[in-house]
Amino acid sequence: MAIVHDAWKSDVPTHTELASKMSSSARTESSSLSRVSSIPGAFPTEPDSPTIVLSQQSLAQAVHARRAEFTRPHRTRIKVGTWNVAAKSGTDLDIDGWFVRGKGVSEALSGLLICPEDDPGRKNGGSTGKSGKVESVAEQEERRTKKHSTLPRNDPGSLPGGEDIGIYVLGLQEIIDITSATEALRPYTDPHPSRKWKRAVAEALPEGYQLVVEQQLIGLLLLVYASSSVAPTISAVSTTSVGTGLMGYMGNKGAVTARIVLGETTRIVFVNCHLAAGIEKGCVERRNWDAAQILIRTKFDPLDDGDGVVEESGEGIGDEDFAFWFGDLNYRIADLPGDDVRRLLMLHTRNEYDIRQHSTIKIDNELGNLAKSNGVKDTATLPTGEHIDPSSDPASLQTTLSSLLPHDELHQQMRARKAFHDGWQEGPIEFLPTYKYDVGSVGMFDSSEKKRGPSWCDRILYRTRKDKLEYERKVDEEDAARRRDEEMKSRGLDKSTDDEVLYDYDPETDGAEDEYDGQVRDSDVITTRSGYEDRLHLDYYTSHQRVLSSDHKPLDAVFTLDYDAVDPALKAEVQQEVARELDKAENEGRPVITIVVDRHHSHRGDPDEGIDFGHVRYDEEKTRHMTIANTGRATARFGFVDRPGNQGKSGGISPPWLDIRFGKVSSNDNPNPGAPREYTLEPGDAVNVEFALRISDMDQVRSLNNGRSKIEDVLVLRVHNGRDHFLPIKGTWLQSSFGRSIDKLIRLPEGGVRRLQHQRPDGSSHREDDNSVKWSAPREIFRLTEKLEELVERALAEWGMKEENGEPPWSALGWPFVQGLPTLPEKEHQKVKVALRESLDTGQDFTFPPDIVSSHRVELLSEVLLQFLQSLEDGVVTEGLWHDLEKGLQEMEKLKTPPGGEEKRSWILDILSASPPHSVSFTFLTFMLASIANELAPLPSMPTTPATPKTPDALLGDGRARGTGQDSSVARRKATERRFAEIFAPVIIKAPLPAKVKERKVSEDRRREVIEVFLRSKWEEGLS
Repeated sequence: MAIVHDAWKSDVPTHTELASKMSSSARTESSSLSRVSSIPGAFPTEPDSPTIVLSQQSLAQAVHARRAEFTRPHRTRIKVGTWNVAAKSGTDLDIDGWFVRGKGVSEALSGLLICPEDDPGRKNGGSTGKSGKVESVAEQEERRTKKHSTLPRNDPGSLPGGEDIGIYVLGLQEIIDITSATEALRPYTDPHPSRKWKRAVAEALPEGYQLVVEQQLIGLLLLVYASSSVAPTISAVSTTSVGTGLMGYMGNKGAVTARIVLGETTRIVFVNCHLAAGIEKGCVERRNWDAAQILIRTKFDPLDDGDGVVEESGEGIGDEDFAFWFGDLNYRIADLPGDDVRRLLMLHTRNEYDIRQHSTIKIDNELGNLAKSNGVKDTATLPTGEHIDPSSDPASLQTTLSSLLPHDELHQQMRARKAFHDGWQEGPIEFLPTYKYDVGSVGMFDSSEKKRGPSWCDRILYRTRKDKLEYERKVDEEDAARRRDEEMKSRGLDKSTDDEVLYDYDPETDGAEDEYDGQVRDSDVITTRSGYEDRLHLDYYTSHQRVLSSDHKPLDAVFTLDYDAVDPALKAEVQQEVARELDKAENEGRPVITIVVDRHHSHRGDPDEGIDFGHVRYDEEKTRHMTIANTGRATARFGFVDRPGNQGKSGGISPPWLDIRFGKVSSNDNPNPGAPREYTLEPGDAVNVEFALRISDMDQVRSLNNGRSKIEDVLVLRVHNGRDHFLPIKGTWLQSSFGRSIDKLIRLPEGGVRRLQHQRPDGSSHREDDNSVKWSAPREIFRLTEKLEELVERALAEWGMKEENGEPPWSALGWPFVQGLPTLPEKEHQKVKVALRESLDTGQDFTFPPDIVSSHRVELLSEVLLQFLQSLEDGVVTEGLWHDLEKGLQEMEKLKTPPGGEEKRSWILDILSASPPHSVSFTFLTFMLASIANELAPLPSMPTTPATPKTPDALLGDGRARGTGQDSSVARRKATERRFAEIFAPVIIKAPLPAKVKERKVSEDRRREVIEVFLRSKWEEGLS
């Protein structure tokens, strides 16, 4: 897991606010472990969808153009160390000496002098501790134990260390035994082995150093520490792992990588790897494949690119300014017998030992065997060459190394452009191969039965952005030259005489000699991706030959990095200045609108307070108005856009209960009627906007009644090239009896539902005494049915007294419950209905405007009654009750002699008695319908003899009966009762209808029959 430091972020609408945000204290970022699957080293998972975070790019670009004003030059040293500890115990005890204090270097066996002798950092690594000479190799090997450091005593340290280093980068391999199948196939990384290494490094470093990067993959461990002055300037830390071992992705081989940003300007990548081992055929190709997989599969978290835009996808290796690739690369010395190389190098290491030491004897035995095989009598010892230039001394160590390095596989692959060829470089190798030694030995190469050949397995490579770009440029030039050659050949211009050839150059072969270069490149100026100028110089590159606890020798390199770092305080000042300048420029050129909300019964106020609809009632339309004026200098194009999606809220530009009406034609060219409308205003023009609110959806009514939702929302008015305006919408919901169940309505107090404005009549009350049933049926049903009977009787009486001409309104079959009867103008019609519902909810008497005649009053109240019944949550006859009724009706239909009307009524009431409030409500309604039917279609006195039966077929198309007298009255009565049953059956019975047409028709007939049987007169039985 990475220790993540600060990163500057910004994403706010105005430049001034953006600058303030960017200059505030940094925020913690998340690590990139989410990019690694549950199996260590598996292929990284790509994000579900790329995320692009937009910000005010012009601000970021303007600030970046003035970067010289807020950046200051800095210099720090970076020490990179790598060591394959071979899972040996006690190796952690040597970390302090070689990595932090620079000890354990044998200058006789290491080409150390890359930098001048007077480098002050060379003496900062440590002190002698005791006065005296550095411990001899013989004494060092003799006293070696696993419980103490193996470094020589009194070693003052040869490399910079301690506080002279700003960033310590340590890469370890094989901190656990990866040859164990249990460890190699472990599906997760065990963090316990890394703890002792972190503890050892933390104890060795000077006070104040902080762990800024930590990443482990099975046996690979990457640790990065920074000084107290450098750590706060490190941001955008991201780490990841790539496994290339068993099956191509297990973590016994692979790499752990990290990306940091230093000083907000410089991107640095660290790669600690362990590539495939072996000297057999195909092993080199497998190492190359491992390296290629690490390059391909390494992905870091997205990073702000410096222009105010977050990258669409994560960076990889190659996108940085500086990269350091180190570890056990496992490349060997090829084409030479390993045993010969061992003996040749031991001619040099023998000089480090006392003649009587055990290791000297072992080396002499090896060299003696070589001498005997060559027919030489005495063992050979190379002269030390103290007074001869090593580069010109054929017997010197440097000459020997120079002869071996052309056979180094890594350099061969780089020259062949098969691996690490795209700009990677390495310091001069002037030290012995780092592998493989006898544990506990300074210079005894593998003396086991295998006698593995020495190799420079452990390496530290580095690359700058300039190196990579120069390589790419060179490849492009070669490709262009090749294309020109092919074109000339195709045109037949490739043949020429020898005299015509000035020079012959083949980019594939020329310059690819097997000579080892080994020169340190000059520290040229590197232009970073962010446009800053940095320099990187390699100061030291050497092995620590006198570390004895592993079969690998540790290796480290010290670099000096000159870079520009952001000063946060200076950057904040520049950001504020740029933000003010941009705001001023934008305000002068962008469209500006002013919004004025017309307050209802009040003065005009601040639009930020929004539109308040006040008290909102069920199915009542309320309107508010707003004026939009173009008060800027540019043409303004604007329109409402989709609101931000919130859980529980619908999308679109407005909620479904709000209608927005502009006082001018839209200028939108989009023909799609569902597309958002846009409007254009020239400077000085204005437009009126009307907002109409109406809550009629029953689900919304129930949600408001129960307090689960509120009349609140925010509209977004977007001005093209201008700023968004946010308009709050709100209202206060007045409790309604509509949309409730009968069980809830019978618990309402006297005075109506409005008495419960701040309570919830949900049946499970909030007070103990609320749980009792207050009414046998909802008072609303009682009041509506009672008032309707009264009004119908009055309407008939008024018509008779006035003796008006024309047909009475009840001549229409089904009056007064027929929908769409011509009554009042729409606006007045809705206003009266609102007043009737308000009387129902407040317990007040039903009142009508005095100019409305009685017949119209009946029609209006009838409409309210049907609307009320339709809104009941479970109906008067619930789904469960209807299931029992329909089951019984199906049985009755099978009987040879159907039951009479009285018997059927008794049976229906018996079923409904299971829910008394529903049964009583049903009785109220059917009694009202029977009474109204009797008023509208009265019957004459009962005849003494049965009359000829009449059926609905005797009715005319307009509902009037054929014939006269009793026959006509009976037919009219039957038609009225049937029409009433047809109208009220769907609103009284709340049960779903079958899907099939035939079954649906049968079910509708049964529902009508249940209502109609209660409307029939008793004398009907005598007629049938």
